[in-house]
Amino acid sequence: MNAWLAALAFLLFGPLFGALLAGIDRRLTARMQARQGPPLLQPIYDVLKLLEKDTLVVTLLQGLYLWLFLFFMIGAGLILFTGGDLLLSLFALTVSGIFLCLAADATNSPYSHLGASRELMLMMAYEPMLLITALGFYLTNHSFRVSEILEANAWQPFQLFGILLGFLFVLTIKLRKSPFDLSTSHHGHQELVKGLTTDFSGHHLALVEVGHWYENIILLAWIYLFFAPWGPWLALPIALILFFLEVLVDNTHARLTWSNTLKASWWVALGFGTTNLFFLAWWLR
Repeated sequence: MNAWLAALAFLLFGPLFGALLAGIDRRLTARMQARQGPPLLQPIYDVLKLLEKDTLVVTLLQGLYLWLFLFFMIGAGLILFTGGDLLLSLFALTVSGIFLCLAADATNSPYSHLGASRELMLMMAYEPMLLITALGFYLTNHSFRVSEILEANAWQPFQLFGILLGFLFVLTIKLRKSPFDLSTSHHGHQELVKGLTTDFSGHHLALVEVGHWYENIILLAWIYLFFAPWGPWLALPIALILFFLEVLVDNTHARLTWSNTLKASWWVALGFGTTNLFFLAWWLR
């Protein structure tokens, strides 16, 4: 597909499909808890309602940081979907997360400060594994370019099996799901204060939600890259199944402490990720 068409498709349809993924997530969660659950398009209805509400502006920097969060999130997706540099896309994704933390920190609320500090700690937990994932793709394809990774050999999923397991582990953290939802506490019944997003309202909270819809698509695309050599008809269903397995993990595990989260993610990065990298370096020498 032409790069410009891919960029346009991501810009227009990315949030729509991202919202749909969030809606399916809510329905699956509800069914696991023996509830009917909301309509699939409920996330879109929620954002439309937020856009009609007043926005409580604590500081002007808060809005600036949130727009930059969305800007870099979209930038990360555009680089990825136009076949650009995977490492550059990862850096843009990281910068986006930092601006979200800065927005929360700018509100001068103790709850937002706590959520921002926990989000930064979670970034320290999952970033090494994301970096190892990019390095794994480089070793198998001798390139960070997504367009070349899509043309990888059919053995890539097996060559990167350890890295895939590590990536799926930190994906739970990246999607802010239990047992690692330390910064946002996304289940409403768990606690009253929402951590990172406590002091966002109206348009500002809508920006965060739209940013997370783009993020859903970006993370799904990362899973797809592992299986891309098998073709879209096989790779996409596998990617969707693995993505929604996170819902099962979310509903069957209690929240861990931040120290256990950090230790577990680093052990996984060391055990699965680094070991796989050494194996690749030996196998492909």
